[in-house]
Amino acid sequence: MSQEACPRPEVPLDLEIETARLVLRAPHPDYAEKVNEAIRESFAELRAWMDWARQVPSIDESRAQQERARKQFLDREELPLLLFCGDRVVGGSGLHRIDWSLPAFEIGYWVRRSETGRGYVTEAVEAIGDFAFQQLGARRVEIRTDTRNSKSRKIPERLGYDLEGILRHDRLDTQGLPRNTAVYAKTR
Repeated sequence: MSQEACPRPEVPLDLEIETARLVLRAPHPDYAEKVNEAIRESFAELRAWMDWARQVPSIDESRAQQERARKQFLDREELPLLLFCGDRVVGGSGLHRIDWSLPAFEIGYWVRRSETGRGYVTEAVEAIGDFAFQQLGARRVEIRTDTRNSKSRKIPERLGYDLEGILRHDRLDTQGLPRNTAVYAKTR
């Protein structure tokens, strides 16, 4: 059965996942300024690890990115989510590299520099993983991270994801050098 032929569960565009301290929301162009502010504050850290952080975006570029992300969400190609604490964007996460035929998902994440060390990403990733298994019928949820990013690796370890292996020189890092990727997963 092809991936296109597989039924995809309804995921409302106004989806909100609430945790103890956060509300996770689907992207929207109205959030562009808040997202832009978070990225600008955190750009040096994001640039070190995130392929998409090549240059500091303008507000218009952030708006266009939110429009693209909203379309991906609507089409269920990816399910990006923004992490809100009150009306402040503290980071981003979501379900990526979706294989609806299994179904399987990858959780990615980033956090605003001034919000690091507060457990927001751990809280969000736990909620997103639960959503994937309980609401979307996931059989596999994985987290991939550069082996050198020790802060990022602590999140799946803290949440009980199994380290399945290290992919050696599987892709280029943001400086164009080969990197190793740690693959963590939970399965049902």
